[in-house]
Amino acid sequence: LTLVRSALLCIPVLCLSPSRCSFCDCRPVEQLPTITAQSPSSLIAFPFDESFPMTCEAKGNPEPEYRWTKNGQEFDPSLDPRLMKEENSGTFVIPNNGNLTEYQGTYRCYASNKLGTAISKEIEFIVPHVPKFPKETLDPVVVEEGQAFVLQCDPPKGIPPLQIYWMTINLQHIEQDERVSMGLNGDLYFSHAVEKDSRRDYCCFAAFPRIRTIVQKTAMSVVVKTNVKMCAFCHASSANAILERRPSLLTPSGVKSETRLVKGEDLKWECIAEGFPTPQVEWVKMGHQLPVKAKLENHGKLMIVPRVDREDGGKYMCKAKNALGEAVHYFTLMVEEPPEWVAEPESQLGMIGSDVVIKCSAGGTPRPTITWRVNGEPLQAAPAANRKVFDDTIVLHNAKASDSAVYQCEASNKHGTLLSNANIMIMNLAPMILTKEGEDYSAVEGKGAMMHCSVFSSPPSTIIWSKDDSPESVEGPRFSVHDNGSLEIYGTAKDDAGQYTCLAKNTEGSSAVDAALYVKDPTRIVAAQEDQRILIGAAAQLSCLVEYDKSFSNDFELLWEKDDMAIGLNHTENSRYFVENGVLQILNVSHGDQGVYTCVARTPVDRDAASSRLTVLDVPDAPQYLVLSEHKSKSVKLKWIPGDDHNSSTTEFIIEYEESQWEPGNWKELLRVPGNHNQAVPKLHGHVDYRFRVSAVNAVGRGPPGEPTERYKPPPAAPDKNPDNIKIEGHLPHEMDINWEPLLPIEHNGPGLEYKVSYRRQDEEDWKEDVVKRHSFVVKNTPTFVPYEIKIQARNHQGWGPEPRIVTGYSGEDFPSAAPDDVAVEVVNGSVVKVSWTRVHKDKLHGHLGGYRVNWWRLRSLVNSKKSHGDKRSLAFPGDRDHGTVPGLTPFSEYSLIVMTFNGRGNGPGSHPLTFKTPQGVPERNPVFRVTDAQRHTVSLLWAPPSEPNGILTGYLLEYQLINDTEEVGPLQPVNISNPNTTKWTLRDLEPVSKYKLYLRSCTMVGCGPTVSEECTTTLETSKSASPSPPKHSKVPTSTLSSFSSTVGDSFANISWIPGGEHTEFYIAHMNNRVGVWKISEALNTSKTFHVIDGLDPGTEYTVRLIPNSWLDNSSIFEDVITTGLTGLASVHGGVSTQGWFIGLMCAIALLTLIVLIACFVNRNKGGKYSVKEKEDLHPDVESQGMNDDTFCEYSDNDEKPLKGSQHSLSREIKAGDSEDSLVDYGDEDVQFNEDGSFIGEYAGRKERKRASAEIKATIQTPA
Repeated sequence: LTLVRSALLCIPVLCLSPSRCSFCDCRPVEQLPTITAQSPSSLIAFPFDESFPMTCEAKGNPEPEYRWTKNGQEFDPSLDPRLMKEENSGTFVIPNNGNLTEYQGTYRCYASNKLGTAISKEIEFIVPHVPKFPKETLDPVVVEEGQAFVLQCDPPKGIPPLQIYWMTINLQHIEQDERVSMGLNGDLYFSHAVEKDSRRDYCCFAAFPRIRTIVQKTAMSVVVKTNVKMCAFCHASSANAILERRPSLLTPSGVKSETRLVKGEDLKWECIAEGFPTPQVEWVKMGHQLPVKAKLENHGKLMIVPRVDREDGGKYMCKAKNALGEAVHYFTLMVEEPPEWVAEPESQLGMIGSDVVIKCSAGGTPRPTITWRVNGEPLQAAPAANRKVFDDTIVLHNAKASDSAVYQCEASNKHGTLLSNANIMIMNLAPMILTKEGEDYSAVEGKGAMMHCSVFSSPPSTIIWSKDDSPESVEGPRFSVHDNGSLEIYGTAKDDAGQYTCLAKNTEGSSAVDAALYVKDPTRIVAAQEDQRILIGAAAQLSCLVEYDKSFSNDFELLWEKDDMAIGLNHTENSRYFVENGVLQILNVSHGDQGVYTCVARTPVDRDAASSRLTVLDVPDAPQYLVLSEHKSKSVKLKWIPGDDHNSSTTEFIIEYEESQWEPGNWKELLRVPGNHNQAVPKLHGHVDYRFRVSAVNAVGRGPPGEPTERYKPPPAAPDKNPDNIKIEGHLPHEMDINWEPLLPIEHNGPGLEYKVSYRRQDEEDWKEDVVKRHSFVVKNTPTFVPYEIKIQARNHQGWGPEPRIVTGYSGEDFPSAAPDDVAVEVVNGSVVKVSWTRVHKDKLHGHLGGYRVNWWRLRSLVNSKKSHGDKRSLAFPGDRDHGTVPGLTPFSEYSLIVMTFNGRGNGPGSHPLTFKTPQGVPERNPVFRVTDAQRHTVSLLWAPPSEPNGILTGYLLEYQLINDTEEVGPLQPVNISNPNTTKWTLRDLEPVSKYKLYLRSCTMVGCGPTVSEECTTTLETSKSASPSPPKHSKVPTSTLSSFSSTVGDSFANISWIPGGEHTEFYIAHMNNRVGVWKISEALNTSKTFHVIDGLDPGTEYTVRLIPNSWLDNSSIFEDVITTGLTGLASVHGGVSTQGWFIGLMCAIALLTLIVLIACFVNRNKGGKYSVKEKEDLHPDVESQGMNDDTFCEYSDNDEKPLKGSQHSLSREIKAGDSEDSLVDYGDEDVQFNEDGSFIGEYAGRKERKRASAEIKATIQTPA
């Protein structure tokens, strides 16, 4: 049983019921003394310490009293006023204020009370003296060259450890090697003397670190005599000869030696041999391998086996050998042990009349001696009749209360002493429960629970645990009552919670206490953060989701640790750590944030933890210690030490250079090497003052460069290369331009760079040469487009570059001289045709074939007979081909096209124009589609015909359907309008207040075109103001107005009439036929004679109506269609058309126009406009025909059109004629196609290039 630990123990016993408590009191329990603190076995009085405490603390009841012995004699510290004594303690302090030698000795402390005495271990107080070398005069050591000698140190004794150094007067270490070495005793051994060993300042220094002292021995002098000898067994060294000899050992002496060590100490053996050549030393363990932990030092002369144990014991051998023989020494190691407890005596509480056995057993080598004491005195000094001693055992028969004492067992051998105090208490005592009443215990479900019931009694008590006032004790495999009275429950369950009672009873009585057990839910981390790799400077988030018992809401803690150290969370502005809802946030992550982060969830009863590693990624550090070596004329070796890759492997190193002549300060990349290399040999250029630096690259990015090297300038050399990218061009027919990429300044390799240009025709053998300093050369007077061979070689003052390669090129190009023949057109559909031709012979190309170009233009629409030049378009087909596809044509039109070839110089002449027609297509979308009126059952519509019908209109398809705001729509109702002239319609029989969707398409015989749509909603009631039937009272009789006429300008129209009859009101409405919106004037009186409509668009067709009402319907007094002019010329229009003289005039004009057209036709057949065009295509001027590569494959329109003025007749059918077609009006543009002729270009409008030729002008003016 464990004795009471406190010095004075008062146990309050709370009697809950008389049946469960035999006594209720508070009484002291006596206790034997026990040593609780003491000084170490050796206490060294270091001179720099202020004081030296001699500690002795003990506990017991009654309070122990202390006394000391020194060297076996009584010693009372209180009698010495220099010693400081502590109250209620056995400790005294020796101050460092004088001569400490008188306190040197062996001390022991005794702590006693009336029950017995406890003693401390022996404490040796050591007062070290200051070690000193003796003052002496040393004779020089004189030795012949080749002979061995030893310089003895003989260090003074002092507090270990001792450190020996051999140095000169100037504190330079004596160099040690296989020939010269220091032994364990501090002596300096020379296996053979050489001339350089002669010196006068060999000094031995002894250092004692624990007392901070270094002492020096008197300097020693060595004189080595040299002799010249000639013999068969001598070794020549300079002019002298050393006699070779077999080894012998300088230390240890003799053939064998024996060493005894305490287990755990370090073994150190040495073998230092003399001889010449210098002997080599080997170590073996006889019959075994050397211990794995053995290590050799001092050039193999010293073997160290750290922390020896019994297995290291045995026989060893060292062998020193050279070519002439060997010397050996045998070592025997015996490993001994200090005393170690086998059975340490234990304190006991025995009852009166019992037998008490005290056992004390110790092991060790040599076997320890056991010495018994009682209360600090030898057993012989305190005899007892009932006490028997059997070597390591004491038996107390029929023990009495007076047998209570402190028994000391001391086990010692030559390596140490063990002391143990055993408190033997003989008494009878009813159970005293030391555990407090009503303790609350909390356990975690599934984990163990421990409830304590510490009892002090004699004889020992029987402990019984019960639950919830049950008379039965708790039993089962999950319940265990320990010897100290504690109840342990394994795998706690929820139903284990409740009230428990501990009952202790013996022959003297009984006692009980209650305890409550609460079973809590376990604390679990249900979602832990996985390992993270994050870039430096970013923000890291580490999450930790925890479940725990809610009763611990106020006591639950979530902590974060980094590398097992708690993270200090301070919420200041500079803090980078924040925790919110279990998430640890680290702002601006740095390298120092890398590590293992642990989330610790803790309640008062349990905890859970989860860890994750945060790895910080960054670009590599700069490489260090970049050095240059192996300097050569065209290379140098660079070597460096890579920097930290910051957790992302280095993938490559970038070597950069900077030169000081052309671009100083500008670093350029020179070479890249793999990331597993740390050296490179880059090729260099001559005569460049280089400086190098290296940077590393990993997956994160490129790191900073390291420090640059010193400058290195290779000598000048001939160029290593010749110019690249040689281009041969011919801008003019009789010249050849040669251009090349010049060498970079650092590629010059030296001063005086120039280029030798060599060229010849391919069919010639001799080369023509020129030397230039620029990077271009022009060869003049060359034939047109002839192949040449060219080579360019660099040279400087050091010589020529390598042999250049030969490049082939052609002299200047000229325009092609022939046009493609057999041009044919195959119409694919209304908008696409396929054009074919015969290729131009290569002799007529006069250059590299660029391809073929097709130019086409629209002559007229086949809807009417009016001719009008359309915009010219052009399409280029690169390469050697004989066909192409032309897209984007307008259906139902007449076109003309020509084909020409082109080269790098420009276009060749065009082929003879070919005219073709495209078939009908579907019309374009109607530009205008409007709802003009919506009534209850009707909707009125107005539209304009398509601007391009792409054929002959056959009518319109009008469709409508109900689309009220529901998912379902009504059926599509078609209305076929067969009259193409119809531009308005009224739908009838519609639903009132309904939404309709209206669709309109224009149609030809090919089909109907795209749809235009409109939406409208019918009304609830028919609006009178919008009724198509005007009131009868507002009817204007047609006899009121007569003789209507119109005068039309470019932005106005003047409508005039002759009034008659009574005066009434009417209105004038006009509509832009392109827009389809009517505009109505204010009310006009028939007394007026005209009305001006202004704000009209020039060149636009309008419909004009005179109506009797302010709304539109089918009743009108007068209706006409007018067209505004483009040139500001007005035309008289209207009633004049009925005059006879005007009709005659128009007939005369028509006849004259017919005569002019016939004359133009005859003139063209005799070489008119088209012949001029052909002549121009055969001899194009450079400006108009020139082209470059950038104009290939472009599609273009000509948007410059002739200005047209029209003189409107009264019948609106006779207009000024358009000019005839002329090829002169068309230039050349490009559009690209694929090999099969499919279109890949874009349409693009371009201004037409005018050709200001006097010949062309004359031709144009001839028909006029």
